Amino acid sequence: MMFWIVLFLGLGLVVLYYSRHQPFPEISGRFALLLLVAGGMLWLSTTAPRETGESVPAVVATVVGGAAVVIGVIQMSMLKNDVIVAPFGGVLLCMGAISLMVERWAGMEQTEQIGSFAIASLLVMLEIYLAFRGLVIGVQGISWSKSGLRQVRRGLIHGPNGAISHFERSWDMENPWIDAMSHTALILIHRHAGDSEAEAEHVVELEKVGGWESVDQSWIETIEEALGQIRAA
Repeated sequence: MMFWIVLFLGLGLVVLYYSRHQPFPEISGRFALLLLVAGGMLWLSTTAPRETGESVPAVVATVVGGAAVVIGVIQMSMLKNDVIVAPFGGVLLCMGAISLMVERWAGMEQTEQIGSFAIASLLVMLEIYLAFRGLVIGVQGISWSKSGLRQVRRGLIHGPNGAISHFERSWDMENPWIDAMSHTALILIHRHAGDSEAEAEHVVELEKVGGWESVDQSWIETIEEALGQIRAA
């Protein structure tokens, strides 16, 4: 039981740390809270009069990990909001599912053992892919661009979690249109703040990727509208 308690609490703390460096920290932050609560519940179960079943932690890990993988893959591949939930959920899924298989291994027939081994191998390969996609490749530029727009609408412009900081991370070598959108946003933000020097720097960079003509007019209007709300407030 102590192994599972340490696993849940350890993963929860690691996810909580990484969530601070994500464009949408609340997504992985909620997952971290869930892991910490689960770890705390397992720890409390050790003090209960009745002993908790040996398979309970593995079942909890499998269910929580499986749900986290599904939600995390949607956030990572479709919505492009988070890259933390899926790989760390995959760790739980692998540990839980393989543990359940090991418990039943002695009573399995040969065909069941082969099937269990194949499933375990697939889970491990899935986790390797999720870890590479989420932790090695990391956050895509479009994610920082989306979060930058959200920060502008919130009125959070400066600071490590401000819109400027987010747009300055929103670069993509394979998609130069994202670079153009980021430079455009930074030009408008610095113009709004009265920082003509920084504005001029991003004007030069914008010209390198196609100029104002390469940016959709709706994006410019969206940023200007959000900045206008700050001015009005």
